[in-house]
Amino acid sequence: MPETRQPPLTPQGERVHLAWDLLIIALVIANLTLLLFDSLFLLPPLNSAFEAMTPGLHGAYERHIHAHFLTIDLAFVAVFLLDVLLGWAVAIAERRYHRWFFYPFVHWYDVLGCIPLGGFRLLRVLRVISLLHRLQRLGMIDVRRWYLYAVLAKYYDILMEELADRIAIRMLGNIQAQVRSRDSLTGGVVERVVRPRQQALIQEISQRLEAMAGSAYTHNRPDILRYVRGLVGRTLTESPEIQRLSRLPMGGQLTRGLEASLSDLACRLVNEALAGLQSPEFSTLVEHLAESGFDAWLRTDPHTEQVTEQVLVDMLELLKEQIAVKEWRQRYR
Repeated sequence: MPETRQPPLTPQGERVHLAWDLLIIALVIANLTLLLFDSLFLLPPLNSAFEAMTPGLHGAYERHIHAHFLTIDLAFVAVFLLDVLLGWAVAIAERRYHRWFFYPFVHWYDVLGCIPLGGFRLLRVLRVISLLHRLQRLGMIDVRRWYLYAVLAKYYDILMEELADRIAIRMLGNIQAQVRSRDSLTGGVVERVVRPRQQALIQEISQRLEAMAGSAYTHNRPDILRYVRGLVGRTLTESPEIQRLSRLPMGGQLTRGLEASLSDLACRLVNEALAGLQSPEFSTLVEHLAESGFDAWLRTDPHTEQVTEQVLVDMLELLKEQIAVKEWRQRYR
């Protein structure tokens, strides 16, 4: 869980924080060393060799440390537990996490390392994580440059990607099964998704049609008017009546004048028509047209439902194929 940005500490607060971290680091090292040595002390061959080499030290360790190992370990655990509680309190005071109870889950290795029961002794190795975390925070080490860290990060990424891919493929497969098992998927989509939003969709379609028509005319007005004039000219040229008129005396001038007048009239009609796109009457007309087309689009039949179902299934299959690609093989070649 990501941490929020912490407010800067005062110089005195930084010194106290540093001193406490160094104390905990020293105690973690001492406790881990004691745990390792006492575990080796329990092995008969090593115990005998230790006694043979230094019988005095062996006796002193057995009487003063091994015999009171649980008490000594509880003293360490008490300090570690105090460290967890203090860190939790500071995290709450600084609002470091989204919720006050996130701290023990984020620092789970510290919490498990405080369990003093003999059956959980192996969990005390988790204090190594706490030790590395504190050393990293103090800038004394940089685990991201370690080879072991790179190896663990690599296989962690591979594991997470494989798990996420398998879960996603299973979910998409279940969706495909649901799509195939339904009698009328298209009808359900229409009635439960589209119908409740029909008026909003019709209004959106009509507004987009108006905007598209107005924008298209504004940006292409010269080309549209040139096309209209050319269309009028071709129509008059191909008309037999106009051809007979042009053969009369002064017919050429009449034909050209008629062509210019009709072209201007047609361009004016186009201008007036497209200028009326902003009128309430045109908006009403477009809404009626969109509503009629919308109703026709929503009509379904068995063939339409089959096509829709197959499109959805193929889309989900394509997603499954894309998810199944092992991207980590490309990253770690």
